[in-house]
Amino acid sequence: MGNYKSRPTISCADELKNKISESYAVLRSKLIEDLRTRDVEWTDFQQACSRSDVLKVVELASSDNVNDKDHAGLTPLHLCCITGGSKDHVRCLLQKGGDANTLSRNGFSPLHIACYKGDVELICALLDGGGNVQHFGYHEVAGLHIASMCGHEEGVELLISRQSDVNSQDVVKFSPLHIACYFGHEKVVETLIKDGAEIDLAGSVDDKPLHLSASKGYLKITQLLVEGIGDNRADVNCVDKEQHTPLHFACKGGYLAIITYLLQHDADHRLTNIYGDTPLHLACYHGKLEAVKTLISQTGDTCLNMENIFSETPLHSACTYGRSVDLVKYLLEQDAVDMNYQGMDGHTALHSACYHGHSWIVQLLLDHGVDMNLIALSSDQNGGSEKKEEQTCLMWAYERGHDAIVTLLKHYKRPQDESACGDYSQPGSEGSYVSVPSPLGKLRSMTREKIDVLHLRANIPHNLQVLFTDIELMEPIGSGSFGCVHKGKFRGKICAVKRYRASTFGAKSDVDMFCREVSILSQLHSSYVIKFVAAVLDDPSQFAIITEFVSGGSLFSILHEQKRLIDLHSKLTISLDVAKGMDYLHTLPQPIIHRDLNSHNILLTENGHAVVADFGESRFLSSREGMVQDDNMTKQPGNLRWMAPEIFTQCTKYSIKADMFSYALCIWELLAGELPFAHLKPAAAAAEMAYRNTRPPIAITFPKPIISLLQKAWHANPEDRPEFSSSIPILEMCKESQAVAMLSNSAQMETFTISTSHCAPEEDEEEDDGRSTPPLAGHVSAMRTRWELEASKNSGVPVDELRRRIPYLQLDKNGYVSDPLSTLRMPLMPSGSIPEPPPLPSSPTSLNLAVSELLQEKTKFPEEK
Repeated sequence: MGNYKSRPTISCADELKNKISESYAVLRSKLIEDLRTRDVEWTDFQQACSRSDVLKVVELASSDNVNDKDHAGLTPLHLCCITGGSKDHVRCLLQKGGDANTLSRNGFSPLHIACYKGDVELICALLDGGGNVQHFGYHEVAGLHIASMCGHEEGVELLISRQSDVNSQDVVKFSPLHIACYFGHEKVVETLIKDGAEIDLAGSVDDKPLHLSASKGYLKITQLLVEGIGDNRADVNCVDKEQHTPLHFACKGGYLAIITYLLQHDADHRLTNIYGDTPLHLACYHGKLEAVKTLISQTGDTCLNMENIFSETPLHSACTYGRSVDLVKYLLEQDAVDMNYQGMDGHTALHSACYHGHSWIVQLLLDHGVDMNLIALSSDQNGGSEKKEEQTCLMWAYERGHDAIVTLLKHYKRPQDESACGDYSQPGSEGSYVSVPSPLGKLRSMTREKIDVLHLRANIPHNLQVLFTDIELMEPIGSGSFGCVHKGKFRGKICAVKRYRASTFGAKSDVDMFCREVSILSQLHSSYVIKFVAAVLDDPSQFAIITEFVSGGSLFSILHEQKRLIDLHSKLTISLDVAKGMDYLHTLPQPIIHRDLNSHNILLTENGHAVVADFGESRFLSSREGMVQDDNMTKQPGNLRWMAPEIFTQCTKYSIKADMFSYALCIWELLAGELPFAHLKPAAAAAEMAYRNTRPPIAITFPKPIISLLQKAWHANPEDRPEFSSSIPILEMCKESQAVAMLSNSAQMETFTISTSHCAPEEDEEEDDGRSTPPLAGHVSAMRTRWELEASKNSGVPVDELRRRIPYLQLDKNGYVSDPLSTLRMPLMPSGSIPEPPPLPSSPTSLNLAVSELLQEKTKFPEEK
């Protein structure tokens, strides 16, 4: 159904708002937890502090016990602040040597507690006694953040007068002004602005205080921010990283007073976010009728037919929401609204209502005379080729299972029509009847798929066609929309078994994907792509593909779930293997475009090498040049986060160069160790790259040849991207360069792993297809034992003695050697010698300078000379 289904159900702004709420709820709960003291195993002195018994405190306090902590990490000063002790109580403890900056287990100092309770006297006493006004605790909050959160105006004024940084930012880069705006404390906001708080300071996703006040509906705070003091005032059209303006948030929440105020102060109602939504779109998507009326009455009808990137106007948006008949009725009454408007993919407002099952909206649209026979364009696969399929709104309702709407559309007769006819009704017949894609459409689909399966059985060698009973299934190792992947055993060998669900009707059926993937896999013979073993073809309910089992798991899992450290040499090995695998696919007599290259589909062997996997979205191309005709490609295949712009923008003419764009993002992800645009949802990330031409930031520590390769590989124009064949020599030279070897060695020294800068491959090491990178990881004890045995063999020192004398082999927090992909080969040592720990750089700064110098000056390649 075109790109309509790719619209995210929740935007990044919504997700951030939820995370902020959860984050500060956790902060409050931790503070409350510290306030709920328990006198379990307390000393007499601690009990006296909790009762604010000054005389007893003076009698028992000493330098030995004044900083004792209880089970929750609370000191006597904490207990005094929690129970509302006097300033004399606090001063007594401070004079005895109490530390006003000690943090509890939950990460709060006595000053944080006093700020939370709003006790000005205690705050003064703590600051006079050496308390640090800028001491950061849990969530990187200072006392001023907590006082602003709680709305303690006097505490805020006192902290600012004691030189607290009014613009300091917590872990989500919220300043005290952000927090006061979020929690709606008008007096605190006024105080902060008066004392110099920066009104347009950006949060972690460029969210400004005005965004927060508009999203929460605080009119007075919005006015304070917009009017400001002097030049320090809010920009009414400021944008966050999703390009939302404050007006977007006000319309989304339906806050009429704020909408009116912002429009009076030159807020631009035509600005769009990265999804192409105007403020009017968001008001309609959330059913805010009065907000829609306010916008239209004050700004006119300029936005009524504006289309977002999901091919939807405000009328489409209201029908998608579907719970406000009055909103849809109001929009239909506007002269500028075209009730039959078709977006880029052809779907109408009626399609949207049918897709979401809003029967009252469907009835309303039909009563207003919409054309139920207008078509949207979707993709349909037919063997190796694809063609656009025309889909009516009835088909959308049918495929979503909305039977009541299907019945309504089939038999609807407009009051003004004597004999209403649909596309498929006979002239003169009674009523309006539009044929349903079932059973005829379903029969066509099943017939086509039976032909595909028969063709597959005829072309796959008999020895590669097996019964499902020949496979021994083990634990599941992955899943997706296609079905599930299991670890299994076949003919005595461990393998991976990909089982398909038997869904035999739809624009993109599982049977069709299965047939295509088997036909592609069975023709691939390269050590850089997953090896095909066999397939189960006899029964659609048991369709399965058997491939080699790659024990290292996916690159995504290694980087983002296990969070394993990888040295630069190994990263380049992986990049090179993937490039060779993709070059093999693109240079076949009949080239193959992968279309779903991402870190999920790059699997790592136990030797640290990579293979390309998952060909469910792949296609054979008819030309060696890798280009296809306009109607020969599906819209938006694969994962949005790694998607080339020409695919995301619904272009139906793209080439194998789309794979190069995805590959560039994989290289960046591998080098950076994080997801591309991790702060955005996948659709937002794809839109950012496609419509704003934004790319992930390049670190100065990336090798210069790789930077040059990335900039070419993710070029906006596919024609300017290189071939994989031209990228391979660059990666090979970079991998073998002295700078990379030194950098890998430096990274290992920094994490206290064994230095390998002078290592040479063992002479008797077995080669596997010319690739000899050592094992990926494996069990920690096995890795350590291997190292110790090798060191013992070369030095002549018994293993037990070696373990006693070399305590510096470090494991990371997950129990792995710090750099699991680093080589384990040892330098040869003279008999009787014991390896000494490698010298560490004097400081992280000196290491970074050395790395920068290596990358900027040492790495020279022919194409740069």
